Amino acid sequence: MNINFNKDDGLVPVVIQDNRTLQVLMLGYMNEEAFEKTKKENVVTFFSRSKNRLWTKGEESGNFLAVKSIDIDCDQDTILIKVNPVNIVCHTGSFSCFGEKDSKGFLYELEEKISQRIDMKAEESYTYSLYQRGMNKIAQKVGEEAVELVIEAKDNNDLLFKNEAADLLYHFLILLKAKGFSLKEIEEVLLSRNQ
Repeated sequence: MNINFNKDDGLVPVVIQDNRTLQVLMLGYMNEEAFEKTKKENVVTFFSRSKNRLWTKGEESGNFLAVKSIDIDCDQDTILIKVNPVNIVCHTGSFSCFGEKDSKGFLYELEEKISQRIDMKAEESYTYSLYQRGMNKIAQKVGEEAVELVIEAKDNNDLLFKNEAADLLYHFLILLKAKGFSLKEIEEVLLSRNQ
């Protein structure tokens, strides 16, 4: 990895991203020494501009950032480090320096929208009307969508296959809400199997 430390007084910006969720956690700066220490120890070390010294994230709090991967941008003057955070990242007590919102992508936004429609009893909503019909109807709909996906998998129409896959995911999220579970809980089961 060739990083251009010659810009900005020998410092390059470092974006820290959660390895599992891809949520941006913080931004810091590294000089060449901090970068080499980070690579050697697999724990993120920055150059603190306010302390004017190397600073390992978590050295006082214990909230270390375990390095999973390091990438350099196309201009070779910015570093992206994916980490497994030991605990909260921000000194304010938030998980991320960019706030508490756990941004995990569109499926989580969709889950939130489904939950809102059900909780707000949105009468005009298909989601709420299916939810109102009860667990048997929701489970039946998930089963129907699964069968339709299997049928489309045997054919060669990619568009129909993708649409049926989307329908299955959508109805699965309604089923999770009806059962009182979250997508995050299912993700945790998958992650535990991947240890």
